Amino acid sequence: MKRLSEYRIMWILVFFDLPTETKKEKKAYVQFRQTLQRDGFTMFQFSIYVRHCASSENAAVHIKRVKNGSSRKHGA
Repeated sequence: MKRLSEYRIMWILVFFDLPTETKKEKKAYVQFRQTLQRDGFTMFQFSIYVRHCASSENAAVHIKRVKNGSSRKHGA
């Protein structure tokens, strides 16, 4: 099989379910969602965000950002 390109494109999908019952929980949810949007993620459905990456190295950077953002603010 012939390769079209040396680049390996990837899609990152972020699925999350954060509580939103208290004011503090709602604020954390909004902050996490805004962090995803600032990093180039697009809402696919409620609580599902996607982002295209041109390479696995680029994807690794964004995956790390998601993990750091979620563990810092939400204890995940």
